[in-house]
Amino acid sequence: MTTNTNKASLSLLALAGVEPYKEKAGEEYMNEAQLLHFKKILEAWRNQIIQETTRTVSHMQDEAANFPDPADRATQEEEFSLELRTRDRERKLMKKIESTLKKLETEDFGYCDSCGVEIGIRRLEARPTADLCIDCKTLAEVREKQMGY
Repeated sequence: MTTNTNKASLSLLALAGVEPYKEKAGEEYMNEAQLLHFKKILEAWRNQIIQETTRTVSHMQDEAANFPDPADRATQEEEFSLELRTRDRERKLMKKIESTLKKLETEDFGYCDSCGVEIGIRRLEARPTADLCIDCKTLAEVREKQMGY
């Protein structure tokens, strides 16, 4: 799991064309340089989703065919259905990205919504839309399991 998170983090950083942030000794948390770092990551992520959505629309318009063979038609419908489900997940992610970009402007970014502590640079690089510190997120997941979600 750590490897996947690390790869996802690295791919987001690569997508934005940035290196992992190197903190300087005594540096203030969520200073202007850090905020700019995360703004680049979030905007690149948002732009990638927009490009994927545009590509999907073009693909579906270009590839939509009325196949006489029911099996071919079913295969195409299933392919389109999978693609649309992916885009729907990305639509929800886009809302989180937009919300996070607003947090960057209001200086709420980087702090846990539940307890107020710093979320941390590495966690935010792995999941820029994180709004809970690792302790609060772990606690929330334990509660979800107990409730049977």
